[in-house]
Amino acid sequence: MSTAILTGPPVAGSPLEADLRTLGFDVRTADDAASTAELLAAVPAQERVAVVDPRFVGHLHALRLALTDPRFPAAAVPGALTAQPAARAALARAVGRIPVGAGTAHLTDVLTDTLTESLGHEEAGLHRVELGSLVATVALTPAQRADAREAVAAVDDEAVRLRTAVKSRDGFFTTYGISPYSRYLARWCARRGLTPNQVTTASLLTALIAAGCAATGTRGGFVAAGLLLLFSFVLDCTDGQLARYSLQYSTMGAWLDATFDRAKEYAYYAGLALGAARGGDDVWALALGAMVLMTCRHVVDFSFNEANHDATANTSPTAALSGKLDSVGWTVWVRRMIVLPIGERWAMIAVLTALTTPRIVFYALLIGCALAACYTTAGRVLRSLTRRARRTDRAAQALADLADSGPLAELIAAGARGRGRTGSYLAPAMAFLSAVVLLVWVIFQRDPASWLTVGVAACSALLAGAAVSRPLKGALDWLVPPFFRAGEYVAILVLAARADVPGALPAAYGLVAAVAYHHYDTVYRIRGGTGAPPRWLVRATGGHEGRILVVTVLAAALSPEGFTIALTALAVVLALLVLVESIRFWVSSQAPAVHDEGEPA
Repeated sequence: MSTAILTGPPVAGSPLEADLRTLGFDVRTADDAASTAELLAAVPAQERVAVVDPRFVGHLHALRLALTDPRFPAAAVPGALTAQPAARAALARAVGRIPVGAGTAHLTDVLTDTLTESLGHEEAGLHRVELGSLVATVALTPAQRADAREAVAAVDDEAVRLRTAVKSRDGFFTTYGISPYSRYLARWCARRGLTPNQVTTASLLTALIAAGCAATGTRGGFVAAGLLLLFSFVLDCTDGQLARYSLQYSTMGAWLDATFDRAKEYAYYAGLALGAARGGDDVWALALGAMVLMTCRHVVDFSFNEANHDATANTSPTAALSGKLDSVGWTVWVRRMIVLPIGERWAMIAVLTALTTPRIVFYALLIGCALAACYTTAGRVLRSLTRRARRTDRAAQALADLADSGPLAELIAAGARGRGRTGSYLAPAMAFLSAVVLLVWVIFQRDPASWLTVGVAACSALLAGAAVSRPLKGALDWLVPPFFRAGEYVAILVLAARADVPGALPAAYGLVAAVAYHHYDTVYRIRGGTGAPPRWLVRATGGHEGRILVVTVLAAALSPEGFTIALTALAVVLALLVLVESIRFWVSSQAPAVHDEGEPA
């Protein structure tokens, strides 16, 4: 239970107290700043507290946005403010600064607004709610109250609530094919007490059933899989809309939503590969290639955003042109569709699954995602080269964490430290060479399962260590993590494919899936403001260069059948290690509530 303190002259017949109780507040009253301070001190420190003027007139949803959103330590609209435990001390100080006695009526007459201004001068994380068409005001006279009530009656706050439940920036298919009705499903869920995490879990289960249907290899199974995949996506949209509709944001929810999206898609790829195998068509290499491409594409997105979101002087002619294009309606949708976001991608996969074969699905997916990756990466490279930005230490640390360098790269980096210039193109060049040297060797060698490949992998590790030997603050240093991901994932794919034994590619698929989960988990920890996974976990998994060395040693030392068994065992060990630590962290995490409103992935 949270506590709301009504402070100010009472208003007869006001529905305010009932509205506050509807929002879950225990309502108390105070006469002035002194009694408000006493009530604040009496509320347990771990509870949220709100201060509301009894003369408040406005929409219930305006109060909801100001008083119940868990993402902000403090929030306010005219006539109402709230403080979570993290901002309680700042609110108490603000109340304590209110003077008493003659000549102070102008400060205490509208106490909530005075406290809001005072909180705004502190480091309390105050969020001033953007009301849009919603009404929130303090009516000091009967005439003002009548005008405010008339303004409230003119706007349907439930319609506003439904409209704002939809993500402000989404893909074309999601915006026009899903959201027009999924928002009503979100409201239906809210009225029955369902949580976003429950809907997210339902979406995952639906996608897993879809993967199982695809694995049957029958036309009926493929049709059912396509339909279920689309329904899973409807639920995937619904969980975020439910979170926005009911303000049920949480760090756990954001993590589940993001990781389950990847789990659903990659499980579905595996189901398609199993279904194709039942029909005599081996497409595991295509399935693994699709997963590698999607993961590397996401790493490009994450690395670029982390490198630039808090950079200063962060402008470029390319970004200005992009902004101009976004001002023209049709170009916005074309550009959003070109990148093949999750809505368009899943719709394409579902339709092609029902009508064609798994091989055609993967061909279309690989071609479409490759073109999208080229388009987005080229644009970001141009932005980076034309941008005059100063990148922060936080951004450099985030890129270093995303690089996932293990003990060997750390040792090499320590030896090479000080030999390169921060801000040059040396880091991405070394990372590129690290990946290219390894991949050219394993792809074009007649038999890459040899000890010479182990030596090449060691050389690749040397280059990788050199790449991270200085802070990653250069214009193109955000390319370092994607180069490392491509080198590791594609090397595993090629070595498994060249083993040419049943089970090698499925084992490699499991290994890359486990490692990719670790990399996605790193991203979401950084996004949630909790920092990267602990160094012991990164060292225990070997880092990207350590895992490549282990895989090349296994390929050289074992028979193809033994290599397959070893890949399977390595996949299981890594999956257990990263999953147990990840689940432990997110269940116990005290990170602030978040919700992703960024680019569709």
